[in-house]
Amino acid sequence: MQDLKTLINKDKLPQHVAVIMDGNGRWAKSRGEERTFGHRNAINAVRNVINACNEVHIPYLTLYTFSSENWNRPKEEVDTLMNLLSETLLLEAEEIFSKGLRMHVIGDVSQLPELVRDQLLNVIDLTKNNKNGNLILALNYGSQKEILKAVKEISQEVKDGNLNVDEIDEKCFENHLYTKDFPQVDLMIRTSGEVRISNFLLWQIAYAELQFLDVLWPDFTKDTFFQCILDYQNKERRYGKTSEQLLS
Repeated sequence: MQDLKTLINKDKLPQHVAVIMDGNGRWAKSRGEERTFGHRNAINAVRNVINACNEVHIPYLTLYTFSSENWNRPKEEVDTLMNLLSETLLLEAEEIFSKGLRMHVIGDVSQLPELVRDQLLNVIDLTKNNKNGNLILALNYGSQKEILKAVKEISQEVKDGNLNVDEIDEKCFENHLYTKDFPQVDLMIRTSGEVRISNFLLWQIAYAELQFLDVLWPDFTKDTFFQCILDYQNKERRYGKTSEQLLS
């Protein structure tokens, strides 16, 4: 069997890949287990996507780790997710650092448990000088709230006389998003067979290629990721232009 990684064109890599990691509950249910069993068995898939991204030198990877709507899940499941996040940060911090990855968080982290918040800030500080790639965790993140936050901040600047309405453009707006320091998303992947965006990076995926996989997240492998990159490289990205314009 041919190594999929060797087929990837290093000159046509996406700069920013975002992943909606879905299907843990169904994976567990298919094995007669509780949803929390699926979450615990999803850690290998997280390692797989981080390692695969790092191996082909894609500079930005964003993982939809916990949405602002996930607080509505049963308390036991939310507590398990928070505990698992805490455990994972402790276990993986050294690995993330040794790979030269810099970790970032987008979302409202003020609502996270204090222990988790402190661990996040510690890993962010530990990796702040790393240059080999950027791992971005979307935690307590919701794109609609992010957009509303940007609108309110811009409105306040206009109200205070620090910004003219005519100066508001795409770049101005993006400077008020959590992702202001990152490039736009080139490829968005969602596992589990669901075909929806789930309030994830709505502004940032405006011209992204979208791939919806039938794979449940705990079954996600490095080869799954490499195949996504190969499929991405077979797409013609026109940004509103025609094929003929791209060739001219």
